[in-house]
Amino acid sequence: MDIVVVGLSHKTAPVEIREKVAFAPTEMEAPSQQMMALPAISEGVIVSTCNRVELYAASRNIEAAIIELKNFMSEYHKIPSDILNEHLYEYEGEAAIRHVLRVASSLDSMVIGEPQILGQIKTAYGYATEFKTAGVILNRFLHKAFSVAKRVRTETAIASSAVSVSFAAVELARKIFDTLEDKTVMLIGAGEMCELAAKHFVNNGVARVMVTNRTFARAEKLAAEFEGGIPVSFENFREQLHRVDIVLSSTGAPDYVLEAKKVKEVIKSRRHKPMFMIDIAVPRDIDPLAGKIDGVYLYDVDDLQGVVQANLKEREKEAAKAEKIIDGEIVQFQKWMSSLQVKPTIVALRRQLDEVRKVEVEKTLSNLNGLGKKEQKAIEAMANAIVNKILHHPTNILKQAQNGSDGDLYIDAVRTLFDLPENTDAQQQIAEPLDDQ
Repeated sequence: MDIVVVGLSHKTAPVEIREKVAFAPTEMEAPSQQMMALPAISEGVIVSTCNRVELYAASRNIEAAIIELKNFMSEYHKIPSDILNEHLYEYEGEAAIRHVLRVASSLDSMVIGEPQILGQIKTAYGYATEFKTAGVILNRFLHKAFSVAKRVRTETAIASSAVSVSFAAVELARKIFDTLEDKTVMLIGAGEMCELAAKHFVNNGVARVMVTNRTFARAEKLAAEFEGGIPVSFENFREQLHRVDIVLSSTGAPDYVLEAKKVKEVIKSRRHKPMFMIDIAVPRDIDPLAGKIDGVYLYDVDDLQGVVQANLKEREKEAAKAEKIIDGEIVQFQKWMSSLQVKPTIVALRRQLDEVRKVEVEKTLSNLNGLGKKEQKAIEAMANAIVNKILHHPTNILKQAQNGSDGDLYIDAVRTLFDLPENTDAQQQIAEPLDDQ
C-alpha cells in the first residue's frame, strides 16, 4: 500500500482550467464515492480550493491508480483527457508524502506562509471522514500533515511578516506608533485597496475610521462597515485631518488631492504629533514633498511593495527551515508505512508455520500410542522451539529491512516464498493512534 497524488494548481493550470475541475463544497459525497469505486483506489480524499484541486489516494497498484484518477477527473468534469493531462501532476510514495506535507505547511502556496490552505485540507479531510473514504493510511497521513504544519508555523517565522500591500501598511504603522488602539484612520477614496487596509487596521486595534469620497453616498456606505465609522464630505476632509493619525489615500485623481503646504498646516495644528500617510494611488494623491515635513511619515505604493518583497525574502529563508522539518517527518512517516507491511507479514508467516506445527504434532501424536502427558508436552515444546528458531532470523531481517530502501523486496520475497495471503485485519490492528502532540 502506498500514497499517490494527482492534481493541478496555480503553478500548472490557469484559472480557466482550475474553475472547471473544482468540486463544489456542498456536493462532495457523489465524487468521493465515485472515486472510491475505482478498482485501484483503497482510500481517497478530494482537496478543492481556488488555487488547487488534488486527489489523495492509498493504493496497492500505483500505476493503475494514477491512470484511474486522471480519467476520473476528466470524465467527472467532462474535460477531454488530452487537454486536462497537460496541466496535471502526479506523485507517488515519498514524493507524494513530501508534496502533501509542503502543501499543508503552505510552502507550495501562491503566497508562502498563508494560513488558509491548512484549514481547507482539514475541511477536505472532514468530508472524507463523513463519507468514510479515508482509512488507516490517509487518516494517519493527514493527521501527520496537520501536525507538521503546526510545527512549521510554531518553529519558524514563515508567517510572521506582511506580504500584502494592505497589511504592510499596518506593519509600518506599528513601527511608527507604540500602539494603534487610540488611533484614527482616514480613508481618502473608498476603493477596494483602502477598504482592505482599513480592515487590517481595525483588526489591529485602530479606534476610529473616517471615510471621504467624491461620491458621498459611497463614503457613507463604506463608513457603515466599521463600528462608529464617520463619513466626511470630500470638500471638507482637509479640515478634519488634524484629528487623524493615519491617512490612506487612493482616489484615482489626476492631480494631488493633498498638497505639502496643507500637510504642514495640519502637522502644526497637531503640535507635531506623528502622522502616517499611505499613498497607494497611481498617479499619487499626496505631494511627495509632504514626506520631508518633520513628523510626517509618507509611503507610496512602491515603498510598500519594497516592504512586501523584503518580507517575502524573509519567508523564503524560513521556508528552508520548514523543508528540514518536513525531511525529518517524512522519514518518521515512512517507517510507519513500512511497519504496516512488515508486521502483517511476520504475523502471517508465524500463523502459517504454527498451522504446519499443529498439524504435524497432531499427526505424530496420533501415531505414537501410549505416550504420557509429559512426553506429549515435550514433543509440543520441541515443535514450538523449532518454529521459533526458524522464525527468529527472518523476523529480525524483516524488522531491520523495514527502515531501509529495500524493505519491500524482503517483504515480497517472504510473501512469495511462503505463499502468504494479504492480511488487512493485521494492518487494522497495528494502526494505533498518532502521537504527534
